Amino acid sequence: MIVDLSDRYVIISNRERGQNELCSFGRYDILLKPVDKESGYAYIIEFKVHKPRKEKDLEETLANVHTQIEEKHYETELVKKGFLLKRIRKYGFAFQERNA
Repeated sequence: MIVDLSDRYVIISNRERGQNELCSFGRYDILLKPVDKESGYAYIIEFKVHKPRKEKDLEETLANVHTQIEEKHYETELVKKGFLLKRIRKYGFAFQERNA
């Protein structure tokens, strides 16, 4: 569980733009910021549910997740705080909505 990482990471989730010190361009779903930025990696995690009316398949949804992460520059404030780009990992996950 992510909570089990709280001794090594500051865990920040789903904050709105302007309220979040670590993301001035958009909002991410989860950010794991290592306590030790010199030896740890920061993880930006974004989730999307596939919308059949907008996207043809899960692969397109996943591509949209990665595009969103890049276009909204989720890493910008981490870099401003001294994190090297090579120590920032970006992950996107796409899900199929369950039928009721």
